[in-house]
Amino acid sequence: MRAQDSATERQGIAVPPSASPAARATARPQVPQAAPVSRRVGTLQAALGVTAFSLTFPSTAWGLEGIGPWSFVALRCVLSALVAGACLLALRVPPPRRADWPGLAVVAAGTVIGFPLLTTLALQTSSTAHAAVVVGLLPLTTAVFSVLRTGARPSRAFWAAALAGAAAVVGFTIQQSGGALTTADLYLFGALVVCAAGYTEGGRLARHMPGWQVIGWALVLCLPLGVLWAALALPHESFALTAHSTAGLLYAAIGSQFLGLVVWYRGMAVIGIPKASQLQLAQPLLTLVWSVFLLGEALTPAAPLTAVAVLVCIAATQRARG
Repeated sequence: MRAQDSATERQGIAVPPSASPAARATARPQVPQAAPVSRRVGTLQAALGVTAFSLTFPSTAWGLEGIGPWSFVALRCVLSALVAGACLLALRVPPPRRADWPGLAVVAAGTVIGFPLLTTLALQTSSTAHAAVVVGLLPLTTAVFSVLRTGARPSRAFWAAALAGAAAVVGFTIQQSGGALTTADLYLFGALVVCAAGYTEGGRLARHMPGWQVIGWALVLCLPLGVLWAALALPHESFALTAHSTAGLLYAAIGSQFLGLVVWYRGMAVIGIPKASQLQLAQPLLTLVWSVFLLGEALTPAAPLTAVAVLVCIAATQRARG
């Protein structure tokens, strides 16, 4: 009998000492729950990723002061791929499984190529503040992709809060643009779709691969294309390494494209793609702050009201069953 009790305990089944033999035989295993500390760490990692991403548009605006848009994106891809490749090589990380390469290709197409290119083209004619609030729809888009790709089933309360946050962002955007969509807006809406697909696939892969390896291999996958792209674009566009353009390029390549995605994918793997995606509701507002301090753009009176509404929605999505 004691041997049976020990086996039961090893399986994680809670059985009182006074329980009858029948109760011991029918006891159900208790599924271990994620430690609260782990979820807090995951939330912190995702929040650090959002903070890193919030500086992407201002750094891109700095980079465009001296570098053409196509050259900027190509150089950003090459530099980040070299950093990621050096880390993978130094740590002797084995290549991913064959089954993971299609997912890595989606990450590469969405977050390494598609989103940077489309947003950079948009920022040629759009302010960083306007671009930031349009991309504020990314959390809702990512949650939708998560449902379609991973089978996640967030609660109704989650969707209500997510839609409310998206509505606040849309209302802010309409108020800023006067209700007229521009070519830059079309670029930004396209960026939403490809980035949400890349985020979702990266979060799925990060469940069994370290987050930094997910983005690392996706970047390495893009290196040959980035080198060819840069060789074709540089002779036909302006290229001047000023203090701003150099800082913008380095941050976009290393801070946002590599380090930001490392902590972001790890956070998504811990707390789930839907909940992590809703933390990005704070990203447009952080970008507005950076645009004021780094670019001298004017902050409209509607921004603080939007900030309060969005932060309330973030709190609601994090408390909802997702």
